[in-house]
Amino acid sequence: MAHNTESQAETSVIKFKNQDFRSLRDRCLSRRQLFVDDAFPAEASSIGQKLLKGKHLSKLEWKRPQVKQLPIYGPPHFILEGASRFDIQQGKAGDCWFLAALGSLTQNPQCLQKILMDQSYDSHQYAGIFRFRFWQCGQWVEVVVDDRLPVIGKNFLFVHPRRGNQEFWPCLMEKAYAKLLGSYSQIHYGYLPDALVDLTGGVVTIINLHSSPSDLLMAVKTAVKAGSMVACATPKGLTDEAQVMENGLVSQHAYTVTGAEQIQYQRGREEIIRLWNPWGNTEWTGRWRDGSQEWEQTHDPRKSQLYENKEDGEFWMSCQDFQENFSCLFICNQIPITLDHGVTPNERWCQLMFKNQVVSGNTAGGCRGDAQYLFDVQEPTGGNNVVVAFTIMSQGLKMEEEIFPLQFQVFKIPLFQKFRERLPPTFFSPFRNAAQGIDYVSKCNFTKSFHLSPGTYVVVPSAHRKEVEFLLRIFLKMPDKDRNPSNSSNLRALKRSLSENGSLKSILYRSMDQGLDIDATQLQRLLNQEFPTGIPSPSSGSPGDTFSLDQCQSIVALMDLKVNGRLDQREFARLWSRLSHFQHVFQNIQRNPGVLLSSDLWKVIESTDFLLGVFISNELLSLMALRYSDSSGRVSFPSLVCLLIRLETMAKAFRNLSKDGKGIYLTEMEEDITFFSVGRLVLDQAECGETLPPGGYSCIFNSSTFLRFLPQQGSSGFYEDLSLSII
Repeated sequence: MAHNTESQAETSVIKFKNQDFRSLRDRCLSRRQLFVDDAFPAEASSIGQKLLKGKHLSKLEWKRPQVKQLPIYGPPHFILEGASRFDIQQGKAGDCWFLAALGSLTQNPQCLQKILMDQSYDSHQYAGIFRFRFWQCGQWVEVVVDDRLPVIGKNFLFVHPRRGNQEFWPCLMEKAYAKLLGSYSQIHYGYLPDALVDLTGGVVTIINLHSSPSDLLMAVKTAVKAGSMVACATPKGLTDEAQVMENGLVSQHAYTVTGAEQIQYQRGREEIIRLWNPWGNTEWTGRWRDGSQEWEQTHDPRKSQLYENKEDGEFWMSCQDFQENFSCLFICNQIPITLDHGVTPNERWCQLMFKNQVVSGNTAGGCRGDAQYLFDVQEPTGGNNVVVAFTIMSQGLKMEEEIFPLQFQVFKIPLFQKFRERLPPTFFSPFRNAAQGIDYVSKCNFTKSFHLSPGTYVVVPSAHRKEVEFLLRIFLKMPDKDRNPSNSSNLRALKRSLSENGSLKSILYRSMDQGLDIDATQLQRLLNQEFPTGIPSPSSGSPGDTFSLDQCQSIVALMDLKVNGRLDQREFARLWSRLSHFQHVFQNIQRNPGVLLSSDLWKVIESTDFLLGVFISNELLSLMALRYSDSSGRVSFPSLVCLLIRLETMAKAFRNLSKDGKGIYLTEMEEDITFFSVGRLVLDQAECGETLPPGGYSCIFNSSTFLRFLPQQGSSGFYEDLSLSII
């Protein structure tokens, strides 16, 4: 079932392995015993063979922090003077991906507190049991652990308190996460996005630092200020192991991004970024390192606030060095963050959530379409406006399973199939173009961002193996808050986008605000003002490719669903959305500025969203090229507009007349001409619910199998222009 909300309410908490913290703690307190967790025993199996290789198993012990033999100074604490990233120091497990995410979470105390909750070693309620919460497929899962930690001799095997620090929340949280995934070996190497999602339930935006936004500094600074989790990773080195390089960075390693600033340096300013290494001591040795000459020479008044020369794993480096040495930047937030104009965390998104979904494996490959998830893009918005995110349960994966077990595609649905509950298997043909986007894939999460034009789309997942259970979230960017969702919203957006100079437009807009419509003559003047092409025609010597009155009359006839020879606000808004799209297609496909060749018409039709699913035969394409191009084989923008609008209208009419959506079948005697009566011929029900008026119409078929409508005597003559005018 889909849930459409702008702010997701906190869901009920699931008890992992049915272990209830309060009942277990109270039982231990009543018996004056410390909790012993049989679900994650103090045995080698809880560590896993991957991490036990080469270890002295005979010396491995599990001890509680109160044991005097452990290398801690003073009594243990769960948290002392607030949780900080500097409380964390990585151990023998390669879980920097989890610890870097956790280090970022410490910068958002409110979110961190939801995971840590109120716990203490000092309380009379201490019973050797602690609990932590992680987000798993749309649910918060509470995991309890005892506080026995693996040690060899006097050394903690995994995360341990920093020297002089007795805070154990990072050690116990790491143990809880290992229990959730199955063992400590399961957290030995992983993916940053998985940890970011598990700690927040958010969605991750990935930035390729080799093609990052120009204002990377502002993007990072705004994201950190907004409370987003920000982390990054270095590329793989010569070996599969993380190794310290000459510049002090660690290959194949995750870092937390903790800040970004523009600082005064020499006679200008330099952009620098601050990182933290979960190892706790290994730092960058290049420019802006701790103790560098750059820090000595800067006279920025904020120097004392930004810079401390400490062995704490945190350091500054220039943004240029950052982009050269790191591969990816990850930003995790409760809603998607776009980077089109810097980070804009205040954008409005709605979310469709499909929980506990199952898809069967498809060994034959391709899309079977057994699982289909539909969504609508209502209005055009800037940048990526749709984010599709799949998540699967991490504990449901096998240890050796490194490939995400799902794949998916997004298809745009033609209008004639819009109201079908399930699309037929033939819809998912390999010849159909799936929507393309930017994506990342980890072990448990698969997220892709899209820029989609208005329309209806379907997400179709398929599985690599037998059966996969998953959560699907579809995020849809909403229009600006000041936009009214009424039918005239497109028109108001148009008014804002156009210049207010010129008496014609002022008259048009004032007339439309007063409920008046525009006719073909007014439309002609407006289009030639707003879409000036100005490319002379070599055959005619005319001053340019402008809209003629005849062309504008045809456009009005095709868009005028009330059959009164004028366009109202809704009809004009529909027309304008098409004109803007047609102009974009024209500019992308033109060979030279203003020059579109008739031989490229097939590219235009394939690139036009409003014609998705329309098949044009080579014969018909040749006829259209003859009809709409000049003697030199050029197609002007006004001619292209008339062609595309007519083609869209005829395609919709053809589908509505067809019994099976594929064709209109006639006997041999009926192939030349047939007459019929139209009761209610729906042309664009999906978008505006308008219809042709009742009356008699002629349907003429030509050799290209397309048709032409002619109102019979006594009927309105406006719809003669439903013809493609090629017969």
